[in-house]
Amino acid sequence: MANGGLQMLGFVLAFIGWIGIIVSTAMPQWKISSYAGDNIVTAQAIYEGLWMSCVMQSTGQMQCKVYDSLLKLQGSLQATRALMVSSILLGLIGSFVAMIGMKCMKCLEDDEVKKSRMAILGGVIFLISGFAALVATSWYGNLVAQDFFNPYTPVNTRFEFGQALFIGWAASSLSILGGAFLCCWCPRQETSYPPTRSYPKCVPSTGKDYV
Repeated sequence: MANGGLQMLGFVLAFIGWIGIIVSTAMPQWKISSYAGDNIVTAQAIYEGLWMSCVMQSTGQMQCKVYDSLLKLQGSLQATRALMVSSILLGLIGSFVAMIGMKCMKCLEDDEVKKSRMAILGGVIFLISGFAALVATSWYGNLVAQDFFNPYTPVNTRFEFGQALFIGWAASSLSILGGAFLCCWCPRQETSYPPTRSYPKCVPSTGKDYV
């Protein structure tokens, strides 16, 4: 049976994971240009994310351009966007639901069973949020790896994993772990005993009833 400390740890881990998912979604470094090979120009680095592509010069100056049209984007990129946004929204809902079920909060303190169910529901939502982000980042990373090892991909257009993918993997793992800790919380059940049977009182015999 989990205690309040484990519940608090689960909420903190899940919340940090949710913040990491937001950061990963907003970062443009989902994939970065690769320098593996000959005749690679290192004067600039190309970053591509879910919302924009950036070019960083050797002088440190970065120029970013937001994708112009949503319909012109690849289906895989649109699906990754949808999964990450869904993960963020689920994490927001899970935060509010789990806070209501926290043992340290005053909400529903008169009903321990309902309070624990709210905490478990928040943990389940965090689990779904973490799995959605994990699927999105893993799918995107798999596509990057396939293009990198594809022999028909030009060397100067190959990309590698960016920092946003690593942050997304770590954040989704924290969200899943925190949600699992929240799901382990259950209320302390009081042991109920069956009602005692009443027996008739024994009246001491005086001996006058016998002849």
